[in-house]
Amino acid sequence: MSKPNLYSLLESTSLVNHSGEKISVDTLKGKYCALYFSAHWCPPCRGFTPVLADVYNQLKKENKEFEVVFVSSDSSDDAFNEYYGSMPWLALPFSDRSLKNEISQAFQINGIPALVLFNPEGELERTDARGPVHQFRAAAYPFTREAEKQAKEKK
Repeated sequence: MSKPNLYSLLESTSLVNHSGEKISVDTLKGKYCALYFSAHWCPPCRGFTPVLADVYNQLKKENKEFEVVFVSSDSSDDAFNEYYGSMPWLALPFSDRSLKNEISQAFQINGIPALVLFNPEGELERTDARGPVHQFRAAAYPFTREAEKQAKEKK
């Protein structure tokens, strides 16, 4: 069974930024994109979020085509807002719990933190992108298996 395309999966919603503005999913097109499954109550998530934020900010400074979308597993809007405040990227609206559950099931997210990577066409690259981000930081961009292999060879 093939995995759904990121753009078709998100077409029914808008993303949100820190100002609460609705952002079109079209802003993701043409970029490597990662769905970041995480929650405030999860200690490993709170450890990985600053690492991912540093990598994200570095890639933005280098004008790399990369975007992250936070997919929250928090239990309340307040917890979501507090945790999302520490992140520099876009988010799936917390209120869209049914889409969050659909996305989690589509990519078999059974534990967090999880980082699911898509290519610029919205096709799934890998469901385990957290590893190369954590181990090699921005040196492994765009976090594909080939880029991870190259980063390992340089280390």
